[in-house]
Amino acid sequence: MRTTVDLPDPLYRRLKVQAAKEGKTLRALLIRYLEEGLARSRSTSPKCLPQIPEAGRRIPPLSHADLWALLEDHGPS
Repeated sequence: MRTTVDLPDPLYRRLKVQAAKEGKTLRALLIRYLEEGLARSRSTSPKCLPQIPEAGRRIPPLSHADLWALLEDHGPS
């Protein structure tokens, strides 16, 4: 499949230089980078919120799901 991607000139030049260093085409380099990026994003799980010790707690304990729900409800507008 063909597609058009608008890259900033400095990034395009860096990609061309890297492709030349590796003796690969720009297409091959971009495919590899995209595949690596997609594989990495699949393998990373959402980060857990830090645990707060019980001592000195002034609010009732909430589960991770409850905390994420609060963040989503009151996130940036």
